[in-house]
Amino acid sequence: MFPSTMPTDDTGAPGPARRGAESRSGSSERLPDLPAPQADGAGTDISSLSPSLLMDLQRFERDGERRELLEVLAACLRHTQSVAVRLAWGWHEMTLTIFPLDALVHCPMSLPEFLGGDLSAVRVLRVQPASLRPPGDAELVRVGNPAYYAPLAPLLWAVATRGSRADLLPELAGLAAYRVAPGFHLSEQQLPVELVDFINRLRQRTCNLREIAEWHGLGRERASRLLNALYLQSGLIVSRTHPAATNDGWSGYR
Repeated sequence: MFPSTMPTDDTGAPGPARRGAESRSGSSERLPDLPAPQADGAGTDISSLSPSLLMDLQRFERDGERRELLEVLAACLRHTQSVAVRLAWGWHEMTLTIFPLDALVHCPMSLPEFLGGDLSAVRVLRVQPASLRPPGDAELVRVGNPAYYAPLAPLLWAVATRGSRADLLPELAGLAAYRVAPGFHLSEQQLPVELVDFINRLRQRTCNLREIAEWHGLGRERASRLLNALYLQSGLIVSRTHPAATNDGWSGYR
């Protein structure tokens, strides 16, 4: 039996060390075309993943539904395992390789260009163990083109705030209250002023989803996306015992 991936009381979410980079956000344009599908070279399927990561990912395959990229990223971070994620949009495919311990992503196209597209259109085709290695690895033949590696934090933020998932991740849902973790910094993200204000409010007090969603200009979906984004950046404290952790009289929790 593997250790539970559900958060314990008043613990922050696991995630990578944050490194400086900037991502474009707010764009709804179509993802750019690739000249041809990119081969990932892994040659294995999801069954070759570690048992704990495999079971975590299988939680999201109820009723034939596909995994969303955000769910895969969250599981990858929780288990600190490098994976190759095959993605598709339209007629095009691409493989992202995620390195949680190195806080890096390998993307065979410009990462800002990828993040500038419509991330809600991206579909996960399969998840496999990573065949590539991060820069500096002893297996030099398995290190990819250095130009294709980028900091992971902008990808996490963009997928959480503009990807296909509009609800809280299971690790955050239910009777819970939230607060921004001490020492969390926003220097890597280009955020709208109103989001910075919401985050600063969560530095000062612990709130449940209902309270956050009622802040002017936020709403339930944006509140859920913001909490997901903070969680993936190791910037969120989740409490199940705080007095604010209630859903009384509100159907917003699942």
